[in-house]
Amino acid sequence: MAKRPFWMHQAVEYLLGGVLLAIGLQSPTPAVPATLGLLLAGHAAITRGPLSAFRWIGPRLHRTVDGVLLALLVVGALQPWVDVDPGTRVIILGIAAVFGVVWRQSSFSERTKAPPPGDRAGDLGRRAGRAMGDTINAAKRMTSSRDLPPPVPPRDQTPGE
Repeated sequence: MAKRPFWMHQAVEYLLGGVLLAIGLQSPTPAVPATLGLLLAGHAAITRGPLSAFRWIGPRLHRTVDGVLLALLVVGALQPWVDVDPGTRVIILGIAAVFGVVWRQSSFSERTKAPPPGDRAGDLGRRAGRAMGDTINAAKRMTSSRDLPPPVPPRDQTPGE
């Protein structure tokens, strides 16, 4: 099964966190859904990735904390201590199910900045790119020197002019 890129995972976390916050605003008892929404969106914001805001933790640790957040969503929906509207409980469980599927199908690998040393394909690509760039720059220099007007001879400066 192909894994989805991490930026999609982050986008879904922001979306689900926003939905939980919106549900909290509409609910007569907003504490649980609003808290869960803040936790979910905040968790997406602190993880190193394309859509992150703070880049404090890596994707591998993010994967582990996602499991904890998934459990918190289920516990938050089923817990009897804090009053939560029954419709809100069902929605939180639905969001937990969606989050579980997204979590299962996401890739949590970090991208490397450069190919490993000895990577022949990467070396060949870099050489080809540099050769093309050098060729384009040389062609620009040649055409720009042809487009210049001929140099103007200096005027003789005599006192009094």
